[in-house]
Amino acid sequence: MIFEIRNYHFDPARFEAYKQWGQNEAVPYLERELDLVGFWVSTPDPAEVLGRPHDDLGTANVTWIIRWKDREQRHEVMARIFASKEWEDIFSRVPGGMPSYQRIEWRFADAVA
Repeated sequence: MIFEIRNYHFDPARFEAYKQWGQNEAVPYLERELDLVGFWVSTPDPAEVLGRPHDDLGTANVTWIIRWKDREQRHEVMARIFASKEWEDIFSRVPGGMPSYQRIEWRFADAVA
């Protein structure tokens, strides 16, 4: 089993609208199609960072985690759901569209406990 951690730096000027879109449209679809561990948005509290500072974007303001059996399952399922007509319709209503995503990052993690 692996976990995919997805971090998004979404346009702060459109963040409130994004939270509504996420809660009302994206999350219900993602929960139905994926083994979604969770979908989180940042609070207004400033991030606490030790060590080297982040770049000018700072920390991600949206994070979601997906549980997968393996990478093969991940590649098959993600390709299918992100190409679906339903996701295309949902994604067409992201506030500001794709340009509102200032950075998208994803990485994989193994559970140690």
